[in-house]
Amino acid sequence: MTTTTRIWPSEVARATVPTGALPTPVIDIHSHAMPLPLLEWLAAGGLADLSDRATGSVSIDPAVCGLNRGAAIPFPPEQFDVEARIRSMDAAGVSIHAVSAPPFLFASESTDDALTLEVVRKSNDALAEFVGQAPDRLVGMATLPVGLTEASDELRRCVDELGFAGATIGTYGGSAELDAPVNEPLWDELSKRQILVLVHPSRVSDRTRLADYHLVQLLGYPVETGLAVSRLVFGGVLDRYDLRLCLAHGGGCLPGITPRLDLGWERKSSARKVDRPPSDYLRKLMYDTAVFDDDVLARLIGRVGVSNVLMGSDFPFDLADRSPLQSVRGLDLTDEEKQLILGGNAVRYLSGHTRAGSASAGTASTAEQRGAL
Repeated sequence: MTTTTRIWPSEVARATVPTGALPTPVIDIHSHAMPLPLLEWLAAGGLADLSDRATGSVSIDPAVCGLNRGAAIPFPPEQFDVEARIRSMDAAGVSIHAVSAPPFLFASESTDDALTLEVVRKSNDALAEFVGQAPDRLVGMATLPVGLTEASDELRRCVDELGFAGATIGTYGGSAELDAPVNEPLWDELSKRQILVLVHPSRVSDRTRLADYHLVQLLGYPVETGLAVSRLVFGGVLDRYDLRLCLAHGGGCLPGITPRLDLGWERKSSARKVDRPPSDYLRKLMYDTAVFDDDVLARLIGRVGVSNVLMGSDFPFDLADRSPLQSVRGLDLTDEEKQLILGGNAVRYLSGHTRAGSASAGTASTAEQRGAL
């Protein structure tokens, strides 16, 4: 198995920045890939249909993808072709993609734990090979099978052996919510290693009611993020562990319902399970910029602060922010603040753990790595 070459802060700072980009490397924290070898393996097992690949879409079995059977998943060349991806990055002025598998490969709703673990492991292996083709432009984000006892082992394998720089998790898995006891060892390991985790919605509560109008993703996903993170708050997970969580799509509906969560915490004894109001916890989480509206993004930054917002586009899906740099550059912020969102914050958060394992010759402490900037 070929290991992934990591990009650490000193190396990120020296990475090639496309013409016109700001001096700080521009890092997209929320980008996806579906390597073709993985899809071919799924198809060979009857879990994917690649017959429409030439027209730009594939379908994956509902047990794996969490969508209705036959749902078309966009499959542009950038999902599997590194050269096409780099061309798109250059055109957009993006220096580095933090690449994660999309939720359609999480198997969040599968009741077959063995299948879930096999899909996740093969997905991580394929992603390591994918980002390894352009180690100066791509870094891997490991998929962790939440709800399974093997999640911590997969985290260690991906960081220590495959060289991933961060991780991604779904909002549900293994028939368990994120605040379920089965996930405690994973939270403990993530907290100790201070690894950045992209929290991405990976299911919806009722696919039947959301079946029309693409509402699974348009509405169901933002609500799912709010549900999952609310459980982390009220379940005390964010009290017990110091986690670096970045919420996809600007936290979905969460910023908008935070005052209501605070009200419930204040007035409902069943919600008074933690010592502080939910807003205290939510201000300490991180959020990507994929909210698709300048005013919404400005309000998010005003609520959680510049240091907690990272540029993310959801590339290369059709629901992505196609001009993420412009979304940030158009804000009423200082140049320094814009550079933090465009890449400075990501450099710091992606460097939160010490190099280890076979991909880590010449270990440096976190402090040394940050000093190299």
